[in-house]
Amino acid sequence: MRYLIIDDEYIAHDIIKGYCDMLPNMELMKNCYDALEAFEYLNEQSVDLIFLDLNMPKLKGFDFLRTLDSPPKVIVTTAYSEHALEGFELNVVDYLLKPFSFERFLKAVKKVSASPQEKNVSKPEISSQETGKRFFIKGDKKIHQIKETEILFIEAYGNYSKLFLSDEMIITKEKISDFEQRLDQKAFLRVHKSFLVAVDKIHCIENNKIVIEKHKIPIGLTYKSVVSNLYKS
Repeated sequence: MRYLIIDDEYIAHDIIKGYCDMLPNMELMKNCYDALEAFEYLNEQSVDLIFLDLNMPKLKGFDFLRTLDSPPKVIVTTAYSEHALEGFELNVVDYLLKPFSFERFLKAVKKVSASPQEKNVSKPEISSQETGKRFFIKGDKKIHQIKETEILFIEAYGNYSKLFLSDEMIITKEKISDFEQRLDQKAFLRVHKSFLVAVDKIHCIENNKIVIEKHKIPIGLTYKSVVSNLYKS
């Protein structure tokens, strides 16, 4: 995978290149320290992936991205979380907040590897059939991009909610009732006043509890009939 780093900080180039050197089939084509330098390079050459900083002199990252007629895949690397929604609208593959770990970096690169590489694709697309519905939430002082298919269950937590994913747990100010309205009602089931579960993640039901991975979720008295519909013939 041929990639370009666009960032005005030298240390950012070193970190990204160091991470890429730990992965197979990653080839650095050029280090660009402002967007105009990258624009000139892309007029003559092509790459598969851009690591793009946002707050740069001369031309900001997203303004630069809008100038490209046929942009490659883009992973944003920035210290500013407030532009995440704008990045999602521009179909960036992922949004990494500095400083980011190698594990988080690897997860972002895997998204690029997993998406189809086609010639003359104007922008990376998120297919609802292939990747599942995605949305953004605020939590833990960050803006997270969430894929519906990664959600195990959601727990009400006072004025907050705990969002349990396959690899992490996020606390957000959104209420469980907000999630109940937002998520696919065929894929998620309210089983307790404090719990909303992903039906396809249910391992089994035992002793009035739903087992999802290592978690045991209680079934509320008023929700028993709803849960029983899952296994009634």
